[in-house]
Parts: sequence; structure tokens; C-alpha cells
Amino acid sequence: MPALAIFAVTLLLVIWQPKGLGIGWSALAGALLALLVGVVHWSDVSVVWNIVWDATFTFVALIIISLILDAAGFFAWGALHVARWGGGRGHLLFPLVVLLGAVIAAFFANDGAALLLTPIVIAILLRLNFAPAAAFAFIIATGFVADTTSLPLVISNLVNIVSANYFNIGFDRYAAVMVPVNLVSLLATLTVLWVAFGRNIPKSYSIEMLDPPHTAIKDVLVFRAAFPILTVLLVAYFVTAPLGVPISLVTSSAALLLTVIAGRWWQRSNGAVISVTDVLRRAPWQIVLFSLGMYLVVYGLGNAGLTNLGARALEWLAQQGDFVATIGTGFLSAIVASAMNNMPSTLIGALAIDQAQVSATTKELMVYANIIGNDLGPKFTPIGSLATLLWLHVLAEKGHKISWGQYMKIGLLITPPVLLATLVALALWLPAL
Repeated sequence: MPALAIFAVTLLLVIWQPKGLGIGWSALAGALLALLVGVVHWSDVSVVWNIVWDATFTFVALIIISLILDAAGFFAWGALHVARWGGGRGHLLFPLVVLLGAVIAAFFANDGAALLLTPIVIAILLRLNFAPAAAFAFIIATGFVADTTSLPLVISNLVNIVSANYFNIGFDRYAAVMVPVNLVSLLATLTVLWVAFGRNIPKSYSIEMLDPPHTAIKDVLVFRAAFPILTVLLVAYFVTAPLGVPISLVTSSAALLLTVIAGRWWQRSNGAVISVTDVLRRAPWQIVLFSLGMYLVVYGLGNAGLTNLGARALEWLAQQGDFVATIGTGFLSAIVASAMNNMPSTLIGALAIDQAQVSATTKELMVYANIIGNDLGPKFTPIGSLATLLWLHVLAEKGHKISWGQYMKIGLLITPPVLLATLVALALWLPAL
């Protein structure tokens, strides 16, 4: 099947990332091939762009905000406070770090939590002279909680944004459903991580070895502006949701304001501490090309019959009752995401749910189960999400190399119980809401 072959080659290029090509150009090359072969048509380009543009630019804006705050020392300051709140007790520090990761994932997306927090946590662990086994436990916890608790808000994961936009779910409705569900996922994540790694956590550590939190602050002006801007941004999401304002416009406004402050534009950059040029250069602009290209390739799979196959599977699950339909949809999405990456899996799931002949209640459960499956499911394998591949690369650069086999062994141990608990919470909570 041409559509499947094109998808496989495109995914291979995205994972391999040949030098100079990048994920965006790789996906775009696959999309161009799909257009030339006739797997997708030029009319499909506008359809796919309408699906991905708001989510993509929201994600870019969130990463710009995260990069500016990171350069200002915002996250390092928070991590040092958390380390001090542990009071020298390792068994308290571990859940606090997990909780910090969950908070960052909620407001700065899973990629920000994994890629920005991990180096900071590693630096603190080195300062505390933790044994390799203990450091490994904290590192794994930081990476996994970034995805398993990226459910609560629309902005917490690119998967959430795409799904909410596709099914016209308001920011307030989404939060009402997913915030309680995310709390269950957080508790399940912490429980499973503790069972797996609790024995490796040191009972005590020396607080005196930590730097004072204020020493982490690099740009005082940006730091002082962070909390008011983030508070207003969160309120703006809820206020503008019923008005139909694109979430990317709201997020980009906050990103622009932080950029102006960081760059001291009113002073012609005099006194600027953060290089705005460097921040904008590091922003994930390739994700714009990746979203359009990969989703076009996946749309071709849908045209070739994968959507129909998925819809039939969902209809069968619906016949087993809403509880089974919820659990089944979530695990089916997770398996697909772990095999082909969660971004294409999200669209395939959305298209299949949209086509499936099921009741409105069952469809809503399936929509959220598809989100959960694509948020948590990528933790089964390294290729499940681009964030995981980048996270593993960052760890290798820091001297903490985790092989794919080692990662999958941990992923297959940790992910299923967390995924199951989260889906059960959804199946019980949503009908009662």
C-alpha cells in the first residue's frame, strides 16, 4: 500500500533525523511524495492546515515562554526551593520533584517539563552527590511525569490542543473533565515510580550543599513579571474560550510580552540579560512543518482505509458498554502511538472517532480516552513521542545514556498501570460530571 510505505519512510526519517534535514523537512518531504503519488490531494492540504495551525503555533509560543523563563532562572529557582522543602529527607524530595514536574507539564506542556526540568534536576543531584541508582530514579521520574501528567489543560500537550480544536472542546469544559482525571494519573504515577525506585532513594541529603534559590535568578525583571503574566494568561484562556478566540493568539500575546520584557525593547536592548535572538532561534519552528507534513501523510493513511478500520474497531468496543469502550479506546490509542508516534496517532484516532457510529456519550468518552492514550501511550517506546527522543538525547549529552531496551523495560513496567488507573478515573468521572 503506497500510503503505508510513505508513512513508514517518513517516520523513519523523522526518527533518524538526517543531518541538515530536521523533523520538519522530513515530514514535508513525505507529504510532497504523498501528493505526487495521489495518496492525498491538494484540497486535503487546507483541511489538514485547519486542524493543526492553532495547536502548532500555540505549542511554539509555549516553548518560547518556557525558554525565556528558563533563561531567566525561573525553573532553577523553583527546583532549588523544592529541594529545600524536602528538608534533607530523600523520601520527601522524590514526590516533591514529581509534583514539580506535574505542575510544569500542566502549564508549560510536556516537552517543556521534560527538556527544561531534567538538566536542572541533574545539576541538583550532582550537587547533592546522589548515588547513580538514586540519580537514575529521579531522572526517570522527571521524564515520565512530564507525559503522564500532561492531561489537565488544553495547553499541557500538543495532543490535547489538536484534539480540543478538532472536537471543539472549550478550555473550561476540557479542564472540568481532565483536571480530576490528571490528579488520579499523578497519584498513580507517583505510586508506580515509588514501587519501582523507592528503595534507591537516599533517606537523607544535606541542604547546606544547595545554592540559595535567589542565586538562580538571572533576569530579575523577567522573573518578577513571570507570575503576573502567567496568572493573567491562565485567566485569559478561560475568558476567551467561549468567545472562540484562537488559543494560539492568547498564548502568542503572552510570549510577545515576555519577549519584549526580556529584550528590553523599550530601551533598544540596553540592559538585556537574555538573548531574545537565541531564544527565537531555539524555538521549535520545525514543528510547524512537521505538523503539516506528518498530518498530511497520516491523512493519506485515513484515505487508504485506516480510518474506516479504526471506526469499526471503536464501534465494536462501544457495543461492549461505555466502560469497556473507554478502556479499550485508551489502550488502542496508546499501542498505536507507541508504534507510530503520538502525533499521527492522535489524528488517526480523532478521524476514526468522528466517523464511528456511536452515541454522543460514548463518543465523548472516546475523545478523552484517545487523548489519554496518546499522552501516556508514548511512554511504552522511545519513538512514541518526539519529546522522549529529545529527552534521551539530552540525557546522553549529560552523561546519562539510556538504551532503547532499558527504556522499554521501564516503560512497559510503569505505563500500563498508570494508563489503566487514569482511564478508569475518566470512565467513572465523566458520566457523573
